[in-house]
Amino acid sequence: MTEKSCDMRSSKIQLLDESTINKIAAGEVIERPASVVKELIENSIDAYATDVRVEIGGYGTKSMLIVDNGIGMSHMDASLAFKKHATSKISNIDDLNHILTMGFRGEALASIASVAKVELTTRQEGDIEGTRVVVDSTGVKNISSAGTAVGTSILVNDLFYSTPARKKYLKSARTEIAHIVDVVSRNCLAHPDVSFTLVIDGKVTLKSPASAKMLDSIVHLYGADVARSLVPLEYESDLITISGYISKPELTRSGKDLQVFLINDRPVFSKQLSNAVRLGYYTLLPKGRYPAAFLTFTIDPVNLDVNVHPAKREVRLSHEKEIERMIISAVEDALGKESLVPEVQVKKKDVPLQSRFYESKVEPDTSDSESPEDLSASQDKPFLDTSPETRLKAAVIKEEKEPYHYPAKDTYRRLKKSERLQMNVTSDEVPELSTTFSPSDVKVYGQHSDLYIICEMDGKLILIDQHAAHERIMYEQVLRQQDMSWQELITPVTLDLGQKEKAIIEEFIPQLEEMGFSISEFGPKSYVVTTVPSIFGKLEDTDVIHDIISDLLSVGRVKEDTERYDLLCSTMACRAAIKAGAVCNTKQMEELIRQLMNCNNPYTCPHGRPTMISFTMDELAKLFKRTG
Repeated sequence: MTEKSCDMRSSKIQLLDESTINKIAAGEVIERPASVVKELIENSIDAYATDVRVEIGGYGTKSMLIVDNGIGMSHMDASLAFKKHATSKISNIDDLNHILTMGFRGEALASIASVAKVELTTRQEGDIEGTRVVVDSTGVKNISSAGTAVGTSILVNDLFYSTPARKKYLKSARTEIAHIVDVVSRNCLAHPDVSFTLVIDGKVTLKSPASAKMLDSIVHLYGADVARSLVPLEYESDLITISGYISKPELTRSGKDLQVFLINDRPVFSKQLSNAVRLGYYTLLPKGRYPAAFLTFTIDPVNLDVNVHPAKREVRLSHEKEIERMIISAVEDALGKESLVPEVQVKKKDVPLQSRFYESKVEPDTSDSESPEDLSASQDKPFLDTSPETRLKAAVIKEEKEPYHYPAKDTYRRLKKSERLQMNVTSDEVPELSTTFSPSDVKVYGQHSDLYIICEMDGKLILIDQHAAHERIMYEQVLRQQDMSWQELITPVTLDLGQKEKAIIEEFIPQLEEMGFSISEFGPKSYVVTTVPSIFGKLEDTDVIHDIISDLLSVGRVKEDTERYDLLCSTMACRAAIKAGAVCNTKQMEELIRQLMNCNNPYTCPHGRPTMISFTMDELAKLFKRTG
């Protein structure tokens, strides 16, 4: 059929105009302000910059300025830079098999310009004057000469002004800032020889001086406490070279916020690499905990495809299984060379009086110098060696590792806490819920794996997840508390947060304070916690505060204050509930079930997991294939 014989007016397929095509394509590369920062930092690295400065106005949608001291561009190159797929990194398809630069597709500047107003100023060494290019979504507006230092500066204004729908679906300001901080932090680790400065609304948020060692960057970004818990890792084979640091088992998080993976100096996100690292720890880590890992992988570009994701965040590896086995082996070897027994360095100036420890010493010979009264008095107090040698050398306290079981006293304390909370709630405060779950009798048979309660209710066999059940109990009580009581810590807890954690916590501080936390800024990288909600009881493990922050980071966008408050309630309930592995006696199991029965919704925990599973006699008969 020829074109003339077709009725073109009946055609439903249309060719989009170039402007629309560019905006759609830009959505694959520029998802949020952090995407712009990432692409422009990569261009600076490719330009051999040794100093990169990032200035953010608002949370990125108002303005972003990236300035570097790289080699700059000529007038001709600056004029072509905003053309789609114009690049100096590759010249033909074969070059894709040997990519070592951060950028290579020529999409970044064109994509940014299609959704923002951009001004580029650049100059090469040896040129008398530089070049300024002004461009927006309609194309290049002006190209002119300009006086400027050697290097390139790019100012991005009004991000997503031409695509307001995308701007509408950005997350909160603090979340977007946290993503920007994360991008800059990862590049600090990938390129420790480059000095990075991040300024947000006129305040220096991050500064990482150039250094020859990754460890120096880790200290600047994550603090000395994290750095002290790391062990070096080195591995080399014909296929892959691995270098960097992993943490001792004593340093873990509930999320993967302390994991950074670099492949050929490119920051990437990879579940495969993270899982391989964790497998290397085998049984050294509790379930649901993740180690810190800052690792650089050097792989022949032929065995690597960095073009599988529009934003180049993910890569595809050849020989995946072999590489996984090598990572596991490298982690095992690195840990095998270290003493993994936790050590506490006791120093007079660091330890409060009420928490001081003394190393056991051999009692001195007192047969000639001390009377019986003096001897008895000395036996009533710890021996303290004050010799110069001892003062210079701190005592080391070691503890042996063994499987931990939460004591019955801990279970009792947590159950009494939830019981008191339930008693403080009047019947008027409990909303009605139509439920048929009202067993006439409960018979407890026992506990399996210190986790599941086995009982009988209304003729059904019931398995109850004790942690999920108590989590539901605590959640409903916390949610009803109008004035959350708090307790003051004898010794305040200092939190050395990562840059991303520090950026996001500011958003939650008002709600955290409402719930009983008192959190104040304490230096450029630290916060100090002086009070915590009384729901925690005796706060023996201060990692719970780190875990709450990690949980808040992992959920992503929280639209309203009510959702943020609900999130905090569910997180606190989870941390305050009876743990998996806690021993319960029969009386405690009965009390837990009684409290569960008084809940509005006894069937699920706040995160949606079931609290119990029931089996009728007919269902049991089917499982055992009984016919009668």
